[in-house]
Amino acid sequence: MVSAVTAIVFVLALGYAALRDLMSYEIPNWISIAIVVDYAALALLGDVPLAVVGQHVAVGLAVLAIGAALFFARVLGGGDAKLLAAGALWFGWPQFLSFTYMVALFGGGLALVILALRRFPTPAAWNGAAWFRRLSSPDQGLPYGIAIAIAGMVAVREMAPTVGWM
Repeated sequence: MVSAVTAIVFVLALGYAALRDLMSYEIPNWISIAIVVDYAALALLGDVPLAVVGQHVAVGLAVLAIGAALFFARVLGGGDAKLLAAGALWFGWPQFLSFTYMVALFGGGLALVILALRRFPTPAAWNGAAWFRRLSSPDQGLPYGIAIAIAGMVAVREMAPTVGWM
């Protein structure tokens, strides 16, 4: 029961992060913190072995360090780096490899869709929303939190049967 509830909270937090990134190109810190606290609840209340928790924490911290380096190199947004690290905490090793693969796959698809959107003229009626103007503007980055969130949702769903969720 605890694992199912925490998985649902994880998916809802990822969905909200994706929506916020789409609408404002910003992922508030509290979302990543909520995902970390949600994992802590799973670890404490779901009888996850300490060695597994330690391994998940190590993967999350490693991804946070790499994400910080990518942020300082202006390759990845700060909110994206924190969301990716919070997601990595949930998957640990070796599921993290699958999660990362999905982030890259969905990120590539997102990039292709947005590049196509930016290449072709859009109807004037669509340009009324600030979020759509930002999304279709060639001088803006990509809301990569969307790809991270979708990958996390798919990865947690794939992982569910192996850990007794859902």
